[in-house]
Amino acid sequence: MSEQLKVKTMQEFMAEGKQPEILFWVGSAGSFDDRAKKISRAFVKLLNKADVDFAVLGTEESSTGDVAKRAGNEFLFQMQAMMNIEVLNGYEIKRIVTCDPHSFNTLKNEYPSLGGNYDVVHHTQYLKELIDNGRLTITGDGYKGKRITFHDPCYLGRANSVFDAPRELLAKTNAELVEMKRHKKTALCCGAGGAQMFKEPEKGDMDVNVLRTKGALETNPNIIATGCPYCNTMMTDGIKAHEKEDSVTVLDVAEVLANSQGL
Repeated sequence: MSEQLKVKTMQEFMAEGKQPEILFWVGSAGSFDDRAKKISRAFVKLLNKADVDFAVLGTEESSTGDVAKRAGNEFLFQMQAMMNIEVLNGYEIKRIVTCDPHSFNTLKNEYPSLGGNYDVVHHTQYLKELIDNGRLTITGDGYKGKRITFHDPCYLGRANSVFDAPRELLAKTNAELVEMKRHKKTALCCGAGGAQMFKEPEKGDMDVNVLRTKGALETNPNIIATGCPYCNTMMTDGIKAHEKEDSVTVLDVAEVLANSQGL
């Protein structure tokens, strides 16, 4: 992709003696996974469109420690967290936005006890805020007539009760929203949480992601939307397992919005 995205680091802001409105926490997946990088780009395009003064940490950002903690390595988690907190506090960061519900949950709920107190929001909440404040406008009928079902990421929905923001954003595209049988509080995990993303599943009747995708396909969607890079991977694999990759696409909410605006 040749178009230039406007992204500044915290170091650049400090050199100018300024503070950004928000720090965009890119997260491990959004930084290194080729598919998840597209979500980061889509979100940045929307931030640029809304003229948001945001920064990233760049090479100073490290893993939040979520995976280490879920896998039972509390010592490694605390080491990773303390390193990040030192950097964030050094820059006097107040507000953090992230596309990764795992980072969102860890920064919001597990960093305060270690001295990291920030206002942490998920990108769907922040995009909704931008729209509500009139800084971002979503127009057009690019998705009119398309059926979209939203998969609730565990750390966004069940763990932190963020259910409405992603759905309200999707509704702005004039698509038809269809709910799975198991949604919101009763949503099923995509199968990647608790560090399961990085190991093979135990033997059983059906992989969790295949089961979850089955529930999504029952709504007869054109698009399965989600708000998490890990869910995106798992649902995409689920679509392949059901041999539906020709008719169903998995997209992040930010990608749906960016696409609808031709960004």
